[in-house]
Amino acid sequence: MTLPEQVLAAARAHGWKIATAESCTGGMVIAALTDIAGSSDVVDRGFITYSNQAKIDMLGVEKGAIKGYGAVSQRVAAQMAEGALARANTDLAVSLTGVAGPGASENKPEGMVWFGLAQKGREVITKEMQFGPLGRAGVRQASVTQALQMLLDAAQP
Repeated sequence: MTLPEQVLAAARAHGWKIATAESCTGGMVIAALTDIAGSSDVVDRGFITYSNQAKIDMLGVEKGAIKGYGAVSQRVAAQMAEGALARANTDLAVSLTGVAGPGASENKPEGMVWFGLAQKGREVITKEMQFGPLGRAGVRQASVTQALQMLLDAAQP
């Protein structure tokens, strides 16, 4: 069973709905889930919030969080996940914001991605990954795998 299939099966076993909030992956996580036939009983929606304004408008990320910490930060990843969970009214939401490259800075190197996981009734979990200079496609694919794994871990008993 593929990772997306495992995520769907685990969420389905709980009767859960999932939402995603994606920046650097541009919808690849939600696409991986919806590539599976029958995913509509689990997948609610995906927010593709590539721009800072989209994060603010669609997910309620605070402008001050972006200005103070940057779009690629723990604070923004957490707010993205919380916003997706609240706006979609799902049981589980994952977010990711990162530097797929090129265009890295000294403080935010290529391959740096922050993830958020929000679940009803629980504290938001955040995780930073440093995938390194895998190239744009490599960073994006590694990010999808990590986001799916976080969803699966949350749905495991």
